[in-house]
Amino acid sequence: MFSVVNENAPNASLTEPLDAAGLLQPEDPYRVKPAIEFRDVHLSFDEKVILDGISFSVGRGMTKIILGRSGGGKSTIIRLILGLLKPDSGEILIDGENITELSEEEMMDVRQKVGMVFQEGALFDSLSVYENVAYRLREQNVVEEEVENEVRRMLRFVDLEDAIDKMPIELSGGMRRRVGIARALIGDPEIVLFDEPTAGLDPPTARTICELAIKLRDLQDVASIFVTHEMNNVRYLTSEYATVDETGRVIYEEEGEKLCLLNTEILMLKDGKIIFTGTDEQLKRCNDPYIKRFIHGK
Repeated sequence: MFSVVNENAPNASLTEPLDAAGLLQPEDPYRVKPAIEFRDVHLSFDEKVILDGISFSVGRGMTKIILGRSGGGKSTIIRLILGLLKPDSGEILIDGENITELSEEEMMDVRQKVGMVFQEGALFDSLSVYENVAYRLREQNVVEEEVENEVRRMLRFVDLEDAIDKMPIELSGGMRRRVGIARALIGDPEIVLFDEPTAGLDPPTARTICELAIKLRDLQDVASIFVTHEMNNVRYLTSEYATVDETGRVIYEEEGEKLCLLNTEILMLKDGKIIFTGTDEQLKRCNDPYIKRFIHGK
């Protein structure tokens, strides 16, 4: 969502929905319901507190950037969303459904709504790019003609259709991550989870991964969590938006002085607690010594 000061700002949805006559429309109930919601979630391993009363939500078409140092609980949040861990107390809701007490079999249905992008791409080295991206559909016994159409569509989305017959060993690190994103998007999930997707990548390639996350957010209305410790990622995700020009080409633009992104928020963890939540501008103005050191990479 954008807050538009300039009424001629390109392809931006307004904070309040208007009809053709400029009249306010009632909020869509589907959009009001968060895609992800944590309610006072606690988790400990033995005597070590991992999450200590975590509460937040992620709406449709929104990105929550989760910052924090190693061991601070960032990846634990992703594992809880996937149902790989259960909290000691509190509630986790996916699309309005409380998943904290669901069985493993019941969680399989929930996971169909979620795409997962791992740090290293997590590709099957013995399978081609095509077979890696097709893996989930083949598990679901989708007919091969539909599988091929979906695989090609997802590879076009990440600009890798030319690599469809390559093996993972033939790909660069950035290409492997993009194949991982294509695989995560099979089935058009409503939610995509990114776990340190740019770790170890050079800045231009990391930017490409961030642009794909922006494209999902702004053009596909996907809710996402982007776990990272890299401030360049924060800058890309909070200052650029994707739009489509008259030829159908996706372009990325800076938010500028008259356009403020409201669909991306930062959450910072320390010792299992949320110590900051807000916009990038608020983060920059924060006087907390820990946050200032983190921003400057110290």
